[in-house]
Amino acid sequence: MLDIQNCCLVVVDVQGKLAQLMYDKQALFKNVQILIKAAKILNVPIFWCQQCPDALGPTVPEIAQLLTDSEPINKSAFSCCGAEQFNIKLNESARRQVLLCGIETHVCIYQTAVDLLAKGFSVDVIADAVSSRTPENKQVAINRMAAEQINISCTETALFELLRTAEHPKFKQIAKLIK
Repeated sequence: MLDIQNCCLVVVDVQGKLAQLMYDKQALFKNVQILIKAAKILNVPIFWCQQCPDALGPTVPEIAQLLTDSEPINKSAFSCCGAEQFNIKLNESARRQVLLCGIETHVCIYQTAVDLLAKGFSVDVIADAVSSRTPENKQVAINRMAAEQINISCTETALFELLRTAEHPKFKQIAKLIK
């Protein structure tokens, strides 16, 4: 089970023109926004990465506007773990559970999830907050990650797992995000 005190959110490469080509991009953007807003309400650390921003462009405005209190981690490796700054920040957080969202499921999300798992992290890929240009590529990646013992979840499941109870002091704020 996810634990607020042990969890962090990693937003991967929701950038430029590539983000506009994602399968079901409106649902992707909506769910990534919900996760970011919820993480802020629950004081869950957020790390966000950008793949070669000079070539792919910056994080899309509807996501970046929610992340103005931190700087993106720029990377060239497909896995976020290929960026030393990411590894340093993640280790400094002392969080061992990682919620992954972003693009593309079959490349950067997949490679990041596998690398994090190999480093001993518990990884939850939020299936309704990741995407690829084709639904087939997304599904292949989801299947591969599940076969490799990476947790596959969805936005609502992850949020209610973090809350554990309707008596949580932040329950109403989180519930409003998903209505």
